[in-house]
Amino acid sequence: MKKEAGPITRCIRKGRVFDFFVETVTLPNGVSVEMDIIRHPGAAAVVALMQDHRVLLLRQYRHAVGGFIWEIPAGTLDPGEDARQCAARELTEETGYAARSLEKLAEITPLPAYSDERIHLFLAGGLVRAVQKLDRDELLVVHAVDLGRALQMISDGEIQDAKTIAGLQLAAGRLSGCGEAASISQSPLRPRPGAIP
Repeated sequence: MKKEAGPITRCIRKGRVFDFFVETVTLPNGVSVEMDIIRHPGAAAVVALMQDHRVLLLRQYRHAVGGFIWEIPAGTLDPGEDARQCAARELTEETGYAARSLEKLAEITPLPAYSDERIHLFLAGGLVRAVQKLDRDELLVVHAVDLGRALQMISDGEIQDAKTIAGLQLAAGRLSGCGEAASISQSPLRPRPGAIP
């Protein structure tokens, strides 16, 4: 296998959040191709766990997919911002809750075929009320949903967002392992109604 040659890059458009490029590259097998690439600053997403094992889910409008979908709180890293800071900021801005603890779950690459975006996933605990601060283009409603119910929503196809599926599954696995996450909440998984208190 040959080593991949450096790409020839053309910026097509600089967007508000990410930039669009066309890159001509020589792949490790020697084939030259032109690829459409999205360069992204990265993002953070949060599974916010309440004391009774409900998680905060957003019913958020997404124009690109044609309607409202279920998501965990998430957002793009600001310039110079680290992932933990971003996770804490987005949790408060979108849900009106702040977290006393943030534990890193994983880092995922949701669109590796055409984007370098990486999403840092966190488990948040010790939630306290704060001030919600939505952007003008954010249309969402916050719901508190039992974690077991949220996992069932994945199986039923109600939750289709990739970062949300990954975050909820990772959080459930971390909690069932009864390791460090046991300090976040001691309550067992059990069905509960879904209204915000």
